Amino acid sequence: MPHDTETTRAAQAAAGPLHTELDLGAVVASGWADPAGFPAAEFARAEAFWLDRRRHDDRLLAVRAEASRLVTEWAGRVPRDVGSFGTRLNLAGSDLDLGIGYPADQRAGLTAALAPHAELKGERQTSFSTTRLVWAFSCDGVEVDLSALTEDDFVVACRMLDQIDQAMTRDERIAHTWVKHLLRSAGRREDYARWKLVVYARFCPEFNWVPIPE
Repeated sequence: MPHDTETTRAAQAAAGPLHTELDLGAVVASGWADPAGFPAAEFARAEAFWLDRRRHDDRLLAVRAEASRLVTEWAGRVPRDVGSFGTRLNLAGSDLDLGIGYPADQRAGLTAALAPHAELKGERQTSFSTTRLVWAFSCDGVEVDLSALTEDDFVVACRMLDQIDQAMTRDERIAHTWVKHLLRSAGRREDYARWKLVVYARFCPEFNWVPIPE
C-alpha cells in the first residue's frame, strides 16, 4: 500500500482536520464509502479533490513507466502497479507500488540483484501462509515500493486488480479517496491505515490485509 511522504504528513497535521458532514466513524465501521450516502455538497467537494489529483496523472504515469523499466531490467520480471495510483485512489504524496511474481526459493538471487539499486524494507505477510519481500527506491523524486510476491500470489493480485478496474465505479473511487483524505487530515492514523486496505480486502479476501500505521 502507498506510504505518504513525511512532508505531506506534516503539512496535513499543520492544516488540521477538514470539515465534513460525514460520520467518519460510521463509514469506517461499514467498510465501504457509499457515494449515495454523501450529501450533495460533500460529494461535490470530494469530486473536486479527486479531479485535482487526476491533474498529476500524466507525470506519475511517466514515472511509473520509467520505474517499471528499471525493475524489468534489474529483476527480469515486468511489474504491475499494485498500489493506489493504479486504482486511482491516491492522495498527494502517495508513493508508487509495483509488484512482481517471483519464485520464493529464488529470493536470495533477487535480493542480490536488487541490492545495488533498492533498499530492502523487509518481509511481510501476504496470505495466511505466504510472504513477500519489499524494497524501496526513488525514481524522479517519487518513492517506489517494489513487492516480490510468490508467483501464485501475483496471479491472485492481478486478478484482484482486474476486478477493481471492472467493478469499482468512478463515484466509489471519489468517495473512497475523500474518506481517506479526511482520515489523514484528522490524524486518525489507525483508521487511515485500515481504510487504505478496504478496497483490496473487498476484492481479495484470500490475502491477509494487515494495516501498517504510518
